[in-house]
Amino acid sequence: MRESPYAGSMTSLPRRQFIAAASLAALAGCASDPAENSTPSPTPTETAPPTTRTTPTEAPEKTLSVPLADETLPLPMPAEELRESALSGGPPKDGIPSIDEPSFLEAGEADFLDPGDPVFGVVRNGETKAYPQKVLVWHEIVNDSLGDLPVSVTYCPLTGTVLGFERGNTTFGVSGRLINNNLVMYDRATEAWWPQILATAIPGPWNEAPELRSLREFRLVWTTWQRWRDRHPETAVLSTDTGYAKNYGLDPYGNYNPRSGYYAGGSPAFPTIGSDDRYGDKTVVMGARTADGAVAFPKNALREQGIIAGELGDTPVIAVYDERYDTGYVYRNPEESTFEVESGTVRAERGEYAPDDLPLSRIHAFDAMWFAWAGFYPDTTVHA
Repeated sequence: MRESPYAGSMTSLPRRQFIAAASLAALAGCASDPAENSTPSPTPTETAPPTTRTTPTEAPEKTLSVPLADETLPLPMPAEELRESALSGGPPKDGIPSIDEPSFLEAGEADFLDPGDPVFGVVRNGETKAYPQKVLVWHEIVNDSLGDLPVSVTYCPLTGTVLGFERGNTTFGVSGRLINNNLVMYDRATEAWWPQILATAIPGPWNEAPELRSLREFRLVWTTWQRWRDRHPETAVLSTDTGYAKNYGLDPYGNYNPRSGYYAGGSPAFPTIGSDDRYGDKTVVMGARTADGAVAFPKNALREQGIIAGELGDTPVIAVYDERYDTGYVYRNPEESTFEVESGTVRAERGEYAPDDLPLSRIHAFDAMWFAWAGFYPDTTVHA
């Protein structure tokens, strides 16, 4: 693996001083437009709540546990080396506060959202919900439930990744550490570290020998508020009533609507664990990984082509674009069946299908900035 260059794009102010100044300005409603800054603002911070906090439905006498997947995902290096590569993001443990008691609005009440604002949508277990990026950027984790299923919705602004996990009868928090610029979560049952993209436990200072297993994941769709609301007018929307005093109209890193600041390009904020110059650092790919390997599809190429064939390990796969949400899905295609996309519909010999409902085995895929994906999965195949 090639030596990682240091991305010297952080402000020259001490990071916590910069955070404090930015937070005060945001609360006063007078913070400058982050898009005017040539360097990304650092991660927001907050006074840490107790790490033993549980949701009201959790009984203290229960044994806390984290649901684990049947399959363990690959790590790019030994777990101890990953731990050694962890850097402080500035805020301490729980300094970026997870939302542990989320409240929701009806779609018509979400007047703080513009049509082009990013949201992370999910339809699961009888629930339809949207989690606005402009709220998650200040918290990174929402401990929620979908029906009777306890879940954590997680977002890392520095790597542009949103992933959902089952959380059992515990909750996840923000450790204050970053690996490859990516959020390192910890669970409040075992206090193991969980790098978000890797979704696999590694040792940390609060649990030196966790079981090296992966979390149970579920898909969140990165889309816009208008696209999600048009398809799901009944959706619930995460409210800005979080219990924390935040200016949710201000993104400390830049803007996605329109794209500016950190999200528009340039170097990662912190050192990476690898480098790959096939694409720009902030190029968005749809990535998928299993125990057999990893595959990536540049999102712009997927938009243009509709369907792209590739391989994950030794298995043929296809990526399919979904214009309804401006997203993509990845499927195993062992028989290399032929599919075509026309006017948003996928056609095959056996019939017509929605892009998210092909008669194949779907693999969990998500948006990621290229530098983060390539750093964690240096052997990834790429198809465009």
